[in-house]
Amino acid sequence: MLEDRVSHASLYTVTGLIAGVAMTLLCAATAHAESAGMVKTLKGQANIARAGQILPAQIGDPVMEGDQISTGADSSIGITLRDDTMLAAGAHSALLIKRFAFNPTTHDGQLDSSVKRGTLAVISGKIAKTHPDAVQFSTNSITLGVRGTEFIIDAGDGP
Repeated sequence: MLEDRVSHASLYTVTGLIAGVAMTLLCAATAHAESAGMVKTLKGQANIARAGQILPAQIGDPVMEGDQISTGADSSIGITLRDDTMLAAGAHSALLIKRFAFNPTTHDGQLDSSVKRGTLAVISGKIAKTHPDAVQFSTNSITLGVRGTEFIIDAGDGP
């Protein structure tokens, strides 16, 4: 009887450990898959709108697919995406990362972003260089396909 209880307790402990490790790996994989890049530079104030929350941006913060990044007066933010695309938004700008996926081994991926207002300077990264049709930026009035280059978008004051 005592051996049966010890055996069942050991089984429950091992099962619990396996479940805990599996959940940790799943959460880590999900967080990594959603990470599009990172805030590298910041002057003044900027916010990241994510999942219904407004978060003050700080250097080192992750930028996720679906995030809207907004800058204040006399402010700017620099973001480096995982494919080495560099984004620099000027004062009173709003940028939405609609879609970002990147495979660092094959350089396959997709970048779809929208500039709602203000300015955005872009230096394209690995996705645009290897799969230019997979990168696009849009404003309220245009959609720009990227062919592995540097450019600036001025969306004006936006809505």
